[in-house]
Amino acid sequence: MPAAPAAPRSPVGLARAVTVLLGAVVVADVFSLFVSFRARGHWDDRVTEGFAAVPVEDLDLTDTLMTVSSTAYSAVFLATAVVFIAWFSRVRKNAGVFAPDLQRKGPGWAIGSWFVPIGNFWLPRGVAVDVWAASRRDPHGPDAREQEPHTVLTAWWTAWVVAALLGRHAVKRYAKAEEPGALLGALDQMIVADLLDIAAAALAILFVRALTRMQSDKAATLPFASTQPPAKSLGAGRM
Repeated sequence: MPAAPAAPRSPVGLARAVTVLLGAVVVADVFSLFVSFRARGHWDDRVTEGFAAVPVEDLDLTDTLMTVSSTAYSAVFLATAVVFIAWFSRVRKNAGVFAPDLQRKGPGWAIGSWFVPIGNFWLPRGVAVDVWAASRRDPHGPDAREQEPHTVLTAWWTAWVVAALLGRHAVKRYAKAEEPGALLGALDQMIVADLLDIAAAALAILFVRALTRMQSDKAATLPFASTQPPAKSLGAGRM
């Protein structure tokens, strides 16, 4: 007799932790925006009114705040990435229970794909698309794609990739800038990158909540769902 498939494990707890940490990313981005606007104001004053318009002490404080902002964001981002990948791995394993035939990559890719140089800009999305497909109410139905379209997944991924690439380029541009005009251009790019990162974090929260809810609802319909201890879901359903 073949062994019964392993029961899915609830991703709700990890999803809640990821949601809180993504909120912290937004806070870190808002602080970064404040510092960037402050720096931009100083350099704009120096361009229009002369170098004496802004005391050196103010510029030194702004530089210090930029360092603090960068360090704080890096710490928050790292913590968020660790918990997000743990949640991502959990939902991928559950997808292997729901619809293993729809998974084009093994469960290890839910973690490993994030560490592939350059490839991490598209490989994790492929895993996410397969997980989303398996988590639909009827993943093999004729209208499966229309049941729960992964619009939020695509929007989040696009915003995150653009924000990451633009942010990295802005940091390098700022470090190399020697003229006030070049510094202003780099700061403008940083501001746009931070705004996109805020959008990406907000969309990531929607993605995490939506996929977690889909898996909770789906697990409740499986034969072994009733043998598992109930857990509250993010919005609806249980697992």
